[in-house]
Amino acid sequence: MTYHIITLFPTAFDSYLNESILKRAIEDKKIKVKFYNPRDFTKGTSYADRRVDDKPYGGGPGMVIEALPVIKAIAKAMGKSGTKNKKVIWFTPSGKQFDTKYAKETVKKYEDIILVCGRYEGIDARVKKAFKVEEISIGPFVLTGGELPAMMLIDCISRQVEGVLGDINSLEESRIACPDVYTRPEVIEYKGKKYKVPKVLLSGNHKLIDEWREKQG
Repeated sequence: MTYHIITLFPTAFDSYLNESILKRAIEDKKIKVKFYNPRDFTKGTSYADRRVDDKPYGGGPGMVIEALPVIKAIAKAMGKSGTKNKKVIWFTPSGKQFDTKYAKETVKKYEDIILVCGRYEGIDARVKKAFKVEEISIGPFVLTGGELPAMMLIDCISRQVEGVLGDINSLEESRIACPDVYTRPEVIEYKGKKYKVPKVLLSGNHKLIDEWREKQG
């Protein structure tokens, strides 16, 4: 699985992609992450020449990211093979709700995912006319940019890629799991009060444990 990220702020991904499971997945070549900054698809060398935002037609606060730099960035991510086995995701609060089912289906159908991260007042809507995009939302709220949603998708979708988690049983959504988990020691004490692990988890009876987990879930 290769993620192609269209963003003005590629370094925003550094800390998350360089830690833990995703870092190992990248090192083991289970996933790839590539960045395309729309500024790199403008003419000129000065900051002024490389600006990609302008005032919105019709008035309003804030700035809008221009269409052509984003279109060129997506085209670069597409490569010579075009849209084959590629999905373009456009983040918007009004889009289709992202969930684990969507992540599973995406892994089955696509090898390349292009994530378009907006900023400011958004991206010129003509980009959506130049390419077939799927509008996705991670929740009924507004963020300052698409970078956080992109990280969430990378995390969730990558978990479905074979070998990323190491043990396929680590997929909580594919087994009987519970939001409450416990580990050693069996009893802890805090401010004079003792807190114990539920007895059923110490029983060794997996049937009873599964029933308990289902009730907790």
